[in-house]
Amino acid sequence: MATTRKPREVDPHAATEVLMQALEQAGIVLPSLRVDSASPNLGLIQLGGVRADVAMRLAETIRRGGRDG
Repeated sequence: MATTRKPREVDPHAATEVLMQALEQAGIVLPSLRVDSASPNLGLIQLGGVRADVAMRLAETIRRGGRDG
């Protein structure tokens, strides 16, 4: 059974910066990463498009739990 969690109030600009720094530490750059200004009340972040090799590195990093190696 799926559960729905209430989203925490987080500043999307701060979240974007934190995500960008974490990705950078993993050697991953999402060039289109930005706050979605078209929906300010929703606090959305646009991850944008990436090349296939970047998507694979991102998937590998997530599977490793962010650990190097």
